[in-house]
Amino acid sequence: TLQRIVSTLVNKNDEIHNFIDLLNHTISNVQVNSSNAISELDEEFDGLYSVLHEMKGSMANTIQQEEARKIQALQDQLSQCSRALESSEELLELAVQSLDIKNPVELLEVENIDWIVTVASAFRLSLKPKVSDSMTHMMVDFALEKRMLQAVKFLPVPKAPEIDVAACLVADNCITISWRMPEEDSRIDHFVLEYRKTNFDGLPRLKGEQRWELVDYIKATQYTLSGLKFDTKYMNLRVQACNKAVAGEYSDPVTLETKAFVFSLDSTSSHLNLKVEDNYVEWDPTGGKGQEKVKGKENKNSNTASPKRSTNSPRASARGGRDRFAGESYTVLGDTAVESGQHYWEVRAQKDCKSYSVGVTYRNPGKFDQLGKTNSSWCIHINNWLQTTFSAKHNNKAKTLDIPVPDRIGVYCDFDGGQLSFYNANSKALLHTFRTKFTQPLLPGFMIWCGGLTVSTGLQVPSAVKTLQKSENGLGGSTSSLNNVA
Repeated sequence: TLQRIVSTLVNKNDEIHNFIDLLNHTISNVQVNSSNAISELDEEFDGLYSVLHEMKGSMANTIQQEEARKIQALQDQLSQCSRALESSEELLELAVQSLDIKNPVELLEVENIDWIVTVASAFRLSLKPKVSDSMTHMMVDFALEKRMLQAVKFLPVPKAPEIDVAACLVADNCITISWRMPEEDSRIDHFVLEYRKTNFDGLPRLKGEQRWELVDYIKATQYTLSGLKFDTKYMNLRVQACNKAVAGEYSDPVTLETKAFVFSLDSTSSHLNLKVEDNYVEWDPTGGKGQEKVKGKENKNSNTASPKRSTNSPRASARGGRDRFAGESYTVLGDTAVESGQHYWEVRAQKDCKSYSVGVTYRNPGKFDQLGKTNSSWCIHINNWLQTTFSAKHNNKAKTLDIPVPDRIGVYCDFDGGQLSFYNANSKALLHTFRTKFTQPLLPGFMIWCGGLTVSTGLQVPSAVKTLQKSENGLGGSTSSLNNVA
């Protein structure tokens, strides 16, 4: 009891340490974000000053242009008046002189003086200014704008969205999440979705937990994350609303279960001629010789016999402590057993792969056993040597499959229902189904000769496969000649 209490207290202390780190990080963020807010405020006001300064210059330029236009018009009218006045003065002087002439002969010489005076330009002038000196039409009233500026406040922060858990969907390694705003907000510009993987059914509580992944500028109130690998038990998701200036608080995070079958290839038990890296296996014709030389050298330099491999590790336990595959059994198994439920994984072969098998086997197969040649293993086999052959194998019996070989094969295992089906992973077309009663845990198995295989795990059973399984179960079983009812 004390040990349990101490363990609980240690975990609680870790949580408190993490919370203290979170608070310190939050304080730092408040300081940084406040400084950023002041900088952004300065930028906004500088931008407003710039707009006002530009508007002032433009309007002042308009007034100056109006002033120049009016002065030019008045100066033109002034010039016309000056010229008319000068002409009138000359005519007046001539007329006065004509009035003083007494000699009839001289008077005849200026007999048209009355007509000349009548058509003087002074009689045609308008003695009204062409333009007014008023500039009232260039006046402005910024009373409304001043009231608008005085009403400027901080943009309201959007409220936190509410995730509709009932509308969220997890299927086909995709997550569709839906949310809504607690109240209508016309200023919302977009949403931000964040998600992270976790093995806790609530929020992560450990240091080093995976960081949030971000999807920005979502315009709708629903989004689908696709092409995910479900290599953890759960997924945390949260959403925030953003207007053009500020982001609101995040919604309460939700935790969705992301159940899928995850395994790696067990390199410690694979054939020496296979090069295994996590979920990739490749034929290596020199691997066995090279490793045998190293092993022989180690034995030669050692004074004691090489100890047997430990059976305490999870992988050693999964394979039951057996030796590596040998002979022509170029095999590698998965490190995680199927003991119940429905599971799915996919395999892609390289184009130059000459021969390979994909299937399952009970634990502890013999080191020289090959997939499909024992009563405890089931597989489909592809042989591209000379000509392509495609067959289903079990208990050393083979059935030829008269269908094209897909470039990607899906494996569906219903342990409790006693079904092992293979699909074209692209079209989800059924390739073959084994029906039996599985009495022991199953390990994924792969055989390869010349080439390489890539295994994709962390995949859910596709919806199309579920639909096909229901249809197949309704129509009855297939390949009865290869069934093994244990």
